[in-house]
Amino acid sequence: MTQSCPGKRLKGATGFTLLDPVSRSKQTEGLISTGEELANCCTLSVSMALQRTWSLLLLLVLTLLGLGLVQPSYGQNQMYQRFLRQHVSPQETGGNDNYCNLMMQRRKMTSRQCKHFNTFIHEDIWNIRGICSTSNIQCKNGRMNCHEGVMKVTDCRETGSSRFPNCRYRASASTRRVVIACEGNPEVPVHFDR
Repeated sequence: MTQSCPGKRLKGATGFTLLDPVSRSKQTEGLISTGEELANCCTLSVSMALQRTWSLLLLLVLTLLGLGLVQPSYGQNQMYQRFLRQHVSPQETGGNDNYCNLMMQRRKMTSRQCKHFNTFIHEDIWNIRGICSTSNIQCKNGRMNCHEGVMKVTDCRETGSSRFPNCRYRASASTRRVVIACEGNPEVPVHFDR
C-alpha cells in the first residue's frame, strides 16, 4: 500500500513528488501540514520504494541462484543429455535382439560405425539419478566419481558377423548391479561405467 503525503502532487524531473503551487500556498497558510510532516512523509515514501526495489532484487538473485543450482553446467548438461540418449529407456522392457537392433539405430549408435556394446536402463530417470546419492566408488578410469545401484537393464552386444552399416545385436535382459559416473551440483549421471 502506498503512503500518501498531504497536498496535490506533480512528478518532478528527478522522479520525486513535488507539491503544485496551490498546495504550496495553502501549506504556507498552515492549512495542509507543516514542512516537518511533509519531509517525514516523503522520507517514508522513498524508504518504501527502496525497500520494494531491494525486495525485487533479492528475489531475482535468489531465482538466478536457484536456477544455477538446479541446472548442470553446459558441458555437464551435454554429457547428461548424451547419457539419457544412450542409456535410458524407462518405457521399454527390452530383452530381445529386435529391441537392441531397433534402439541402437534409433538412438544413433550405428550412424558412423557399430557401437560394440551398450546398456539400456529400464528405470525412471529419478531412480537412476538416485544412484548418484550413494557412496562414491572408483570408476574404471581411476576417478572416484562413480556410484552403484541395482537396475533392470538390457545389454546389447554386437554379433560377430555384424558389419557397418548393417549392425546386428544380441540382447541380454537382467536386473543387475550397474556403475555410473556422476558430476555436478546436484549430481547427475554423465557416463555408464559398467
